[in-house]
Amino acid sequence: MKYIVVTGGVLSGLGKGITASSIGRLLKARGLKVTAVKIDPYVNCDAGTMNPFEHGEVFVLDDGGEADLDLGNYERFLDVELGRDNNITTGKVYRAVIEKERRGEYLGKTVQIVPHVTTEIRDRIKRAANSSGADVCLIEAGGTVGDIESMPFLEALRQLRREVGEANVAFVHCTLVPVMGTVGEQKTKPTQHSVSALRAIGIDPDMLVCRSEEPLDPKVKEKLALFCDVDPGAVISAPDARTIYEVPQLLEAQGVADWLIERLGLQQRAKPADLQAWTRYTERILNPRHTVHVAVVGKYTQLADAYLSISEAFRHAGAELWTRVEVTWVDAEQFERGAKPADVLGKYHAILVPGGFGSRGAEGKIKAIQHAREAKVPYLGICFGFQLAVCEYARHVLGIGKANSTEIDPGTPDPVIDILPEQRSVQEKGGTMRLGGSPILVKEGTLAHRLYGEAVIRERHRHRYEVNPEYIPRLEKAGLVFSGKHTNGVLMEIAELPEHPYFIGGQFHPEFKSRPERPAPLFLGLVEAALKRQTKAA
Repeated sequence: MKYIVVTGGVLSGLGKGITASSIGRLLKARGLKVTAVKIDPYVNCDAGTMNPFEHGEVFVLDDGGEADLDLGNYERFLDVELGRDNNITTGKVYRAVIEKERRGEYLGKTVQIVPHVTTEIRDRIKRAANSSGADVCLIEAGGTVGDIESMPFLEALRQLRREVGEANVAFVHCTLVPVMGTVGEQKTKPTQHSVSALRAIGIDPDMLVCRSEEPLDPKVKEKLALFCDVDPGAVISAPDARTIYEVPQLLEAQGVADWLIERLGLQQRAKPADLQAWTRYTERILNPRHTVHVAVVGKYTQLADAYLSISEAFRHAGAELWTRVEVTWVDAEQFERGAKPADVLGKYHAILVPGGFGSRGAEGKIKAIQHAREAKVPYLGICFGFQLAVCEYARHVLGIGKANSTEIDPGTPDPVIDILPEQRSVQEKGGTMRLGGSPILVKEGTLAHRLYGEAVIRERHRHRYEVNPEYIPRLEKAGLVFSGKHTNGVLMEIAELPEHPYFIGGQFHPEFKSRPERPAPLFLGLVEAALKRQTKAA
């Protein structure tokens, strides 16, 4: 097993995840099998209980793991399915160490950060890597060098290189090369200090990926190589890209993959690079022939990362159709304050209501859904957006005026959406919802069947509430078609309106499985419908 460790310095938000993902894509283009591990130094056991405003979206893995959004980048770039073991957090590590201590597995020894915690970290990395059957395991060390919470993980990574041998581990350090406005030159001192801090804890970086607005000046590269003791060919310029999907090509042009393959002795396993499909995909993003405007009506609209996978799913679907999807994040609460959906949403070619929790903004979302249904605007509801579409239909088509979800109104006389029976006694919040992938039976002759082209599909879930079986006959009789059902026949998974140009919702999160060259069918269908609406309007 070969390991490539990506660390970060100077400040957060430099794009370690995109760097690691891009390196992985280049290795995969050479026929190597790649997996990834993300280290998050926060004390939470996983990202499941984190507020999207603070940390961005929670990315759900097929095995039900709730992870950092960087796992989504890995899955999209590498086109792999990862699991909860591919995300290591301080909470997971310390809980495991404490449980072992309580069981007496340390045989009376004094339990310490070194060696017990660092050994647990190393064991988890190796387990995730070896179980994948990959040639290379990418490891992203979250946080910034110098953070107190990151130190046990960096020490464990230092030990890992010592354990498996220097020939099998390469360290890639992402850093910042800023330009001082008054001077106008690229400054190397922040990178020098960052590398010095990394070397002080026993890690010598093999490669520097230097983030900057413009490409690095050759003299700056020479200076960094000299002062940071790095091979000049391993000082990589990472200027701002037009899209994150362009980054692999920027790194490829500088020989990043070839350098790492030689450094890790992978020449015999690697094949000539084949980036044709990726290049075609990037070209479609950068050179669209059409543009459509989509409104995403939600409550986490102030932070784009809260809906990152939705943004990427639109990008994937748009590229398939040579279309730029301009997304506007619309605050649902304005409709509760009196704003008219027709006035705010009338200019958009499609509407999407994403997943979410709680009552805030729910009535505003229902108003937006009613507008989409009545005005024949293409609509996609995801998870909560699917549930609210059922509530809206029950209210305004069946005439059940107080139809609601018990999540929004626990005392509603008509709980069209109700909590899962197995969830009623749950007290803990973390990792207790219906999580991960499960099979769905798709009804022939429906929109869902046309979009997926399969009778059985698999999608990922993250919710506690479902369509109440007691109301299903009345909803179906009124014209709502449940075109997708769980294999148990009880849980409703997809709902659609046959007489509408495009009105569909899923109890799952299709955005989590969308890939650059395989867009999520429900998103692809929405963009197709938006294009038709735009053409008709023109």
